[in-house]
Amino acid sequence: MVKIPSIYSVGQVNSYIKNMFTEDYLLSHIFVKGEVSNPKYHTSGHIYFTLKDAAGTISCVMFAGNRGGLNFKLAEGQQIVVEGSVSIYEKSGSYQIYVKKITLDGAGALYEKFEQLKKSLEESGMFSPMYKKPIPKYVKTVGVVTAPTGAAVRDIIQISKRRNPYVQIILYPAIVQGEYAVPSIVKGIAALEKAGVDVMIVGRGGGSIEDLWAFNEKEVAEAIFNCTVPIISAVGHETDTTIADFVSDLRAPTPSAAAELAVADVRETLETINSYKNALNTSMMNFIRFERMRAERLSLKLSSKSPENQIREKRMQLINVEKTLENDMEKVLTKKKSEFAIFVQRMKGLSPLDKLTGGYSYVSREDGSNIRSIQGVNEGDLLKINVSDGIITADVTATMNIQR
Repeated sequence: MVKIPSIYSVGQVNSYIKNMFTEDYLLSHIFVKGEVSNPKYHTSGHIYFTLKDAAGTISCVMFAGNRGGLNFKLAEGQQIVVEGSVSIYEKSGSYQIYVKKITLDGAGALYEKFEQLKKSLEESGMFSPMYKKPIPKYVKTVGVVTAPTGAAVRDIIQISKRRNPYVQIILYPAIVQGEYAVPSIVKGIAALEKAGVDVMIVGRGGGSIEDLWAFNEKEVAEAIFNCTVPIISAVGHETDTTIADFVSDLRAPTPSAAAELAVADVRETLETINSYKNALNTSMMNFIRFERMRAERLSLKLSSKSPENQIREKRMQLINVEKTLENDMEKVLTKKKSEFAIFVQRMKGLSPLDKLTGGYSYVSREDGSNIRSIQGVNEGDLLKINVSDGIITADVTATMNIQR
């Protein structure tokens, strides 16, 4: 008797296989590492991509509800580790990984850790500008926390001495890479703070993210934040960024730049002092010139108010008054002389002397009194007869009365 084989539908086969996947403990919670290929973000919020390596590929899907913990965008070529379960999609009969969590692998994982710590510290306020301490303009001592060998410390010392040969550099030889780096850096910051340096440079030369990782640890960030001395971070090259850069008081793109930021150029300072000196001299000369002119004006003003000048001025006023008085008197005299001359001319007609010149004479007693009548004359009196050219003395011998 021929046994008739069981015939299953496609759906039954797919369902059976799905149950096998579901019942497999390994496939129900699995971690798979690979490279991202062809990532697609659907409008529904789901993410579809392929995970591949040198041996094969597998389809993956992350539903929108599981994307809350994904803090980076999937990109072609990323090395990632996905966490989820492997199951079959019955409709197409294809199996895929239903992803619940994605993390970056290797450097990517470190980057994810970096972003998480950065977000946490930023939310705590450790990056806030209000906590940044100003870098002193002129410093006497510079503390450096870095490896005792290498280009970083050489550059810092060389540039600092070139800019200001009088500055003192105190180096704390720290371990800047590996498992002992974090406690070494923290200890170095504390030691230089206790030494009382004016400013501190914390950093190292360039390297990979793994090489620089000590400066991305929370302990180092807290040591920088809690330090009372202003700290300049100088980690790696210009493109490298670490947590220490965000929490420090000032970030320098390189150790060389940190030395320039920490140490003022004494030549520029001397040039500034000379410019101030020249400006001060110019200002003083202008001030002295102005005050000298003002003093001269005041001297002239004071001289005009001095007793000697007052006496001189009063004398001039008196001379002017005297001249004015003389002129006025001269005018008055001239006027009076004119009037007198007029009066003289008028009186000439009445003058006895003028009468004498006309042939008349004037008779007076010896005492000069005028004789107007014979009644005032006696015989024997001495009389004076005034004529035009002299006086005649005569004795009275007789008088004769003439009736008119």
